This record gives sequence, C-alpha cells and structure tokens, in this order.
Amino acid sequence: MIPILAELTGNLHIGLAALGSALGVGLIGMKGAEAVGRNPGAFTFVLVQSLVGIALAEAIVFYAIFLARGQ
Repeated sequence: MIPILAELTGNLHIGLAALGSALGVGLIGMKGAEAVGRNPGAFTFVLVQSLVGIALAEAIVFYAIFLARGQ
C-alpha cells in the first residue's frame, strides 16, 4: 500500500508543478503582450525578459520530475 501511495503523491506533485508552470507561462505571456501594447518601442526588452521568465517557470516542472523520479 505504501509504494502505491508514494507513487500517487509523486504524480500529484508533478501535476501540480505542471499546473503552476502553465499558469506562470500564461501570466508572463499576458503581461508581456500588455507591456508591448502600452510601449511598442520596448518590444525587444520585453521579449527577452519574457523568454527568461518563461524558461524559469518551465524549469519548475523539470525539477519536480527529477525529484519525484529520483526517489
């Protein structure tokens, strides 16, 4: 019973990390589009900052997978 419960909680952690990452990427994209709409001249700066933020948000899922599968 314990191994099944441990596998279930590991899958739950990965799912929650993926949900949080998807929400973070969506919010970053939304705010980036809003920022470019307000100031089109800052497109390059906003794009670079958005890509860095999206990469960091998506890294959360890889950390969760690595930690859950490493046990």
